[in-house]
Order: sequence, then structure tokens, then C-alpha cells
Amino acid sequence: LVTVCKKYPFSCAVAYCVVSAQHNTQAKHSLRMFIFVSFSLSDKCSKKLCACHYLLLFFSRMGQIRKVVSKRKAFIFVYIKLLRRNSMNRRVKAFGAIGAEVPLQGMEIERREVGNKDVAFEVLYCGICHSDLHAVRNDWGGTTYPIVPGHEIVGRVVKVGEDVTNFRIGDVVAVGCIVDSCHECAYCKEGQEQYCESGVTFSFNSPDRIYGGTTYGGFSKLYVCDEHYVLRMPAFEDLAAAAPLLCAGITVYSPLRHWKVSEGRNVGILGMGGLGHLAIKMAKAMGACVTVFTTSPSKSEDAFRLGADRVVVSTDKTQMKACAKMDIIIDTVSAKHDVNAYLRLLKVDGHLVLVGLPAEPLEVGAFHVVNGRKSFSGSNIGGIAETQEMLEFCFEHGIVSEYELIKISDVNEAFRRLEKNDVRYRFVIDMGTL
Repeated sequence: LVTVCKKYPFSCAVAYCVVSAQHNTQAKHSLRMFIFVSFSLSDKCSKKLCACHYLLLFFSRMGQIRKVVSKRKAFIFVYIKLLRRNSMNRRVKAFGAIGAEVPLQGMEIERREVGNKDVAFEVLYCGICHSDLHAVRNDWGGTTYPIVPGHEIVGRVVKVGEDVTNFRIGDVVAVGCIVDSCHECAYCKEGQEQYCESGVTFSFNSPDRIYGGTTYGGFSKLYVCDEHYVLRMPAFEDLAAAAPLLCAGITVYSPLRHWKVSEGRNVGILGMGGLGHLAIKMAKAMGACVTVFTTSPSKSEDAFRLGADRVVVSTDKTQMKACAKMDIIIDTVSAKHDVNAYLRLLKVDGHLVLVGLPAEPLEVGAFHVVNGRKSFSGSNIGGIAETQEMLEFCFEHGIVSEYELIKISDVNEAFRRLEKNDVRYRFVIDMGTL
């Protein structure tokens, strides 16, 4: 009963009101039970609901409400109005899609009321990730509509729960890809929540195991999250430029750290988009010799400006053949491509690490991994502690994203350009325009 009341407080209370209005023994027993359950919940909102119960019961017995409208209609009407005002959910402006082929549009979504361990923050900026596009278009299947994307979320705290200890109102915070996990499995205890054995809850389009329904992302005015998954933003001068670090940044930082990139290592970066341009900066800051592989010769100048030591145009067979062998190549490409060409460029015991998410399978030739004991691996974002570490690393080394700041009304055009890779190198939405 506690679980049901917590998950569906409004529905339970309305149904309860109707039953209570019957004025029989069973209804009175039910009322006492509901009040007991409500008070057993620690959140303030439940106590407010109980206060409404007592108040309305008092007025109904005094005959004040029934004088306005006959019988129990007014009782239920006033009760519902009060419940709506004190509901555990609140309506929030957002921008999302109701179908795969439908443009994103303004809408209202429900955010839960702040729980004891929750942090609510006004969203200031939200980056646009390629996975937002894939999810909205249902390229991977499993999209639940309506969908509100966005998992590179930066904002300012407006409310904290009673038991929150790490954040205060006014703090600048962020939320990346993860908003819940089991806390119990070995990976969660190691700080690798992204590999939670029970399944991680993502910032958007993910089943919410605690509150029910589906999570909605950062294309909204407000976000509410358990403080364990909220990140403290260092004092970046340009918060919009730092927003893409929450997904693009941690996605490339995690494998660079895991495979111990350091001074003197030869690191290749395949693709120079939202992920790739940050990987160049990070690998260089770690002391590596950085080679960028790109199909666009026009990006060579930018690659050197970002810190690359060498640029190889991957469509030029002569350049590919003359390329030095790599210790590790970070593959950021999200479209189908020939990975075997890059496996051939690895040293013995070298690693090709996929962080892009192509919708189609990739073919790997057996001899390209057997010869030289090479590995073709993958890496998926990072845990909460590692993401905080990444933010501090980037702040220390002055690493932020190259970006275009857009209004919320420009999102559909940004998605169209993103499909054509027509952005250098990340779109960031000014959420003040919503």
C-alpha cells in the first residue's frame, strides 16, 4: 500500500475521496488507513495531502461544502482542486517529439516533486548529442513517445530535499547520461554505474523504476534528480561550452583513462565531430602524440588548432599506408564504416575502441585481430565519480567544446544539420529561450 501511494498519490487520493463520501464503516476504515500510510511516507507532499483530508472532512461535517452544491459533488471537486495543488508531480515546459517522423515541438511534462534526496535545478543549457537524434528517430528501436531528449544538462539548483548534503540552492550543477542504478551490484559499488547489472536508468527515454513512467531529458525548464547522480560544475567561464562534456566528454575520457593514455603514447582519433574534437584535446592534455583520421581534408587546419600532431585523410591510400602504428585508436564514428582499415594500423597489443554508435553492425576480419594480438573493444560513457573527475580534469586543462549556441526554436534545424554532420562541433541550446 505504501508503494502504491508513493507511485500514484493523486489517483489513490481521488479514488479514496469518492469512497469516503459514501459515509459507511468501510469508508471510515479506509480513510484511517490512507492517513496512516500517508503519514508513514517521509515526504512533505504526502503530509500536505493528509492535511487536505482532515480539512475537507471537517468542513463536510460542518455542512459548509454541501451548502454550495448538492450532495457530494462539491466535496469531490474541491478535494481534487486541492490535491492538484499539492500533487507530488508538477507540470514543466519542455520540447520533444510525439513520433519518429514528427518535428520536435513545445509540450508540458510532469516532473516529480523533490524527494528527500533529490535536487531540482533550472536547466540553463543542454547540448545536443547524436544519440538524441537516433532516439527521436527511433533508429535503435524501443523509443517511447512522447520523448524529451537531452543528457548534457547544466543548470542552477532551485530546491533540495531534506536529506541532501552536497548541494545548496544557487549551486551550478549538471546531469549527464545516468540518473539511477541499483546501488547494490559490484559495478555500482565500484563506481561504474553505467554497467549496472540491474540496468541503468538514463536521463531520458528510460523506464523509471522508482516513480514509474519514462524519464524525460534536458530539453526542459526543470530537472529533478537524486543527488548521487548530480555533478558539481567547476567554475567554467562558459557554461554552455562545458555542457557537451556531460556525454561527449566522458565518452572519450573514460577509454583514454582505462587504456592508460600517457606521455609518449601514439593515440589515433577516428572522426572529428562532437566526440572526436574533445578526444583530441584530452589525449593531448594527457601527453600523447595525437593523430587524427578524417574523411574531410577541410578539417585538417582545425585538427592542428585543437592539438593534433598529425592528420591523415583516411580516403587517401598513400597517407594511410605511410601512417605510423598506433597504441590505441578511439573510434567516434556513428555510421557504418570499415574498422579493418584501422585495425591494420595498430601496434602489437594495440586497441581499437569504439565509442560511436552505428545503427548497423560492423564487420571485423579475424586475421586483423589475431595477427598482432590486437583488440577491438567498446566503451560506454563513464560512472558518476569518473564523470566528476573528467570535469575537474577539463577545468584544469582549459578543455571545453567548440559549439554553436542556438535557441530552442532552432532545434529541428539543428537536427537536420546534425544528420549531415554540418556542425563544428556541438550544438548547445540556451534553455532560457524555452
